[in-house]
Amino acid sequence: MLRLIKSRPGHLTGLTRRWITSSSSKTTVMSFGDGSHGALGLPSSIMGLDSDAYEPTPIPGLPDNISSITAGHYHSLAVTSDGHLWTWGRNHESQLGRHPLSPREKWNEPKRVEGLNQVRVQAAFASGVISAAVGDDGSLWVWGKSKRGQLGIGEGNTDSAFPTRVEALVGEEIVKVSLGWGHALALTKHGKLFGWGYYADGRLGKIGKSFESSPLDSVDSKSLPSEEISSSMLETAEKLVLEGMEKEKDMPVVWEPTLIEELRDIEVVDVSCGLDHSLVLCVDGTLLSAGSNVYGQLGRVKQDMGMHPVDIKLHPLSIASGMGHSFAVCQHHSSEITADTPSVVSWGWNHNSQLGRNGLENVPLVVEALASEIPISVSGGRAHSMAVTAGKELWTWGCGRNGRLGLGSSVDEPEPMIVEYLEGCEVVQAVAGFDHSLVLIAE
Repeated sequence: MLRLIKSRPGHLTGLTRRWITSSSSKTTVMSFGDGSHGALGLPSSIMGLDSDAYEPTPIPGLPDNISSITAGHYHSLAVTSDGHLWTWGRNHESQLGRHPLSPREKWNEPKRVEGLNQVRVQAAFASGVISAAVGDDGSLWVWGKSKRGQLGIGEGNTDSAFPTRVEALVGEEIVKVSLGWGHALALTKHGKLFGWGYYADGRLGKIGKSFESSPLDSVDSKSLPSEEISSSMLETAEKLVLEGMEKEKDMPVVWEPTLIEELRDIEVVDVSCGLDHSLVLCVDGTLLSAGSNVYGQLGRVKQDMGMHPVDIKLHPLSIASGMGHSFAVCQHHSSEITADTPSVVSWGWNHNSQLGRNGLENVPLVVEALASEIPISVSGGRAHSMAVTAGKELWTWGCGRNGRLGLGSSVDEPEPMIVEYLEGCEVVQAVAGFDHSLVLIAE
């Protein structure tokens, strides 16, 4: 399993680019949560076709040398130690990299992406409608379907059933990509940041275009009838997204990767895209946010469009985003906590307790329930969250619907809970899709 090596305290150079390999040669991928799109990778003989899984369940059919996993909104990806990519789940937008006429009943079965036979894949990334892979030479490959230009392969190109190289980034060595609903950010080995796709609300910063507001930001969720909010904020949020998309005409789109102007002379070490917001971590520890702030996911008082600093007092080491909430794993200097012990900090949408703590939602605050743990990574879904600790344990919290917390129930959890089913297992990675979860276990 690939794992981040932290630089010495106060220094973040190379944070997202330096890796070590797990001593274990065999791994198992497990899944749980919503099975309606096949993203769990579980055959009908185990759970029943499209059934949910309430506890971590091993995915059959995958090789035993998976080195990393990725969850799109409704599909899943896994990279092997020898550079092969496997996908399963939703394929309505060709995000699995399979033939468009491949049978629907087979989408839930993990299969290797054949269109990357000549590429040794180092990492994979995904959104709701797009998948991406980075080769060991830094090349970026994309496939899927998006009218918002998220493929980045040229003006008017909205679909690609099979992996296509992003020619605009030839010559750059890409190490990480993050994908929102319609926008994308790509980080190079030398800390340059490129953006493309839908750029409303300044979610891509300055890219040679004037800032435009999205119709989504004109609808305040707090103005909705209280009974609609109390019935299900999840469906309400999705309804707002769909209504906003219908209102958008002549969408502001950048069709090919473009250097982010505000960061031209700044080295970036980590990036993360939520549904319609972006987080950017700079080498000096400055954390920037941009895009929609409907749920306070930008974590700052300054509401100007573009990239601006998050109001965070701690020193971020890495970042992550859910649909409308944000995370940072930070160094914590305090008399109550051992110096340099990392803490998880959260802010943004919290209707289902996905922040894992109380307090002001738009202000970055420490998840106190994890104060005695050492977080290694954190991941956010639509309304649930996950963290892997140095003890190789998995903690989950937030919305429990469909079993996406892996705790054996559909109950929401306001604070992080350890996934007891994995007791005795060595958890090396955990990622959240919109409504499903994946865990990589070392044997």
